[in-house]
Amino acid sequence: MVFQKAKKQQYYCGDSYFYMETENDYICAIADGLGSGEFAKESSEIVISIIKDNIHLTIEQLIKRCNEKLNGKRGAVIGILRIDFRSERYSFSSIGNIGVMTISENGKKKRNIPNSGYLAGYHRPFKIVTDELEPLMNFIMFSDGVTDRDLSQRFLLNRNVKHVVQAYAKYTEDELRDDDTTLIAIKYEA
Repeated sequence: MVFQKAKKQQYYCGDSYFYMETENDYICAIADGLGSGEFAKESSEIVISIIKDNIHLTIEQLIKRCNEKLNGKRGAVIGILRIDFRSERYSFSSIGNIGVMTISENGKKKRNIPNSGYLAGYHRPFKIVTDELEPLMNFIMFSDGVTDRDLSQRFLLNRNVKHVVQAYAKYTEDELRDDDTTLIAIKYEA
């Protein structure tokens, strides 16, 4: 389930996202073009189109390919989550301020620490976090429009990801956001 809103009622949202489930895995990505408006959207869409066209690549290969394609563009930050059903593990990497939070069945939250920087065509070191899946686990992926205050809300602990996104939409409906906002709630069941 996805929530997305452009900042301050702008027409273009600089965030783009993609997710796809195959027989063996699930991949989800959020890209946030630097700045806002049409050029930010262009950069984030370039990143997402590369991921869509190359879902078989590793996270490392995807990030490197996205970085190459942004040479001469405004740039973007990125987060990629891959859930491997066969190995029962997940991997996540982000460059810039795209985050992921895991929530276990008992409500324990764990948040990643993104790599600093952004993709713009030059080499950027990054790490990939890999961990075991739990039998019932939710993932919350988000762009920087989602605040720390938003992430502390109790409705994120709801096991039903549709309710999480609906509650987030209601929680933010009367707010003008200072940044483009994307929140994706994903449920994993073994």
